[in-house]
Amino acid sequence: MEDDTFAFLFPGQGSQKVGMLAEAFDRFEAVRDTFAEASEVLEYDMWELIQNGDQEALNLTETTQPVLLASSVALWRAWLAEGGARPAIMAGHSLGEFSALVCAGSIAFDDAVQLVRQRGVFMQSAVPPGEGSMAAIIGMSDDAINRICEDVEAREGGVVAAVNFNSPGQVVIAGHVAAVDAAIPALKEAGAKRAMPLPVSAPFHTQLMKPAGERLVEVLSSITIDVPEVAVVHNVTAQTEDNPDAIRKLLVQQIYSPVQWTGCVETIVKTGATRLVECGPGKVLTGLNRRIDKSLQSFSLEMPESLTEAITQLSQAGGTFDE
Repeated sequence: MEDDTFAFLFPGQGSQKVGMLAEAFDRFEAVRDTFAEASEVLEYDMWELIQNGDQEALNLTETTQPVLLASSVALWRAWLAEGGARPAIMAGHSLGEFSALVCAGSIAFDDAVQLVRQRGVFMQSAVPPGEGSMAAIIGMSDDAINRICEDVEAREGGVVAAVNFNSPGQVVIAGHVAAVDAAIPALKEAGAKRAMPLPVSAPFHTQLMKPAGERLVEVLSSITIDVPEVAVVHNVTAQTEDNPDAIRKLLVQQIYSPVQWTGCVETIVKTGATRLVECGPGKVLTGLNRRIDKSLQSFSLEMPESLTEAITQLSQAGGTFDE
């Protein structure tokens, strides 16, 4: 049964680390089974890589994306196996949107594992290494950031644009290295509290990613997409969508369009959800939730005890936890 007072959120790249989910793997059969399934699809031992590989290998985009998808789906399955209710609505940040669609019953897990691996390959190869970069901008309005990026593009040439609207006062810009490097001091001079380059090698969610989107079209055309059983808010529009063809187009557009994360959370809140469950490694989205709306109550599921505690607290708050 659905509980319309809470939502599930799925993280994107940046939440991965060597050794993650070890306790959940030991505790939950659903987690072990999910990683075994993903390993069979990709023909390598994903769990061995997560536990005993090096961080650099884990950070490769074509590896990170299936690893995080599997991690989120594994915790979702553990949540259901432990008696957790189905939320009324879901959203995922960038890659996390694919996790949301799997957990909402829209895309089969094995299809999604292959899909996001190829998505990672396409995104990394769209711009040669060393030509793109990203930077986090703290303490500045969206409008001011957009205006300065436009000014830098006009003055310097190249591409630089706001690509992740993560929370009020926390935005990520991306584009050509020279353009991003020129935008950072301009943003600081205009009043940004901090402007920090990020350790990534590709300008995700910019127009420079259009070649990746074009290549993803063909892959998506071979995959079945069903109407989601749980509503999913999409990054591009910050709205839900239940038409499979429209979902397919949104997944392509998402590669080269800004992530409207603040808008996604605001849409979820408008449905009446007051409690948000972060389903994946880390607590990045939990931190963003607090900045977007301080009244929201957030839970994370990475550790077994936190998963159990979330089920207990949400049940006590009035949810009905029957599958």
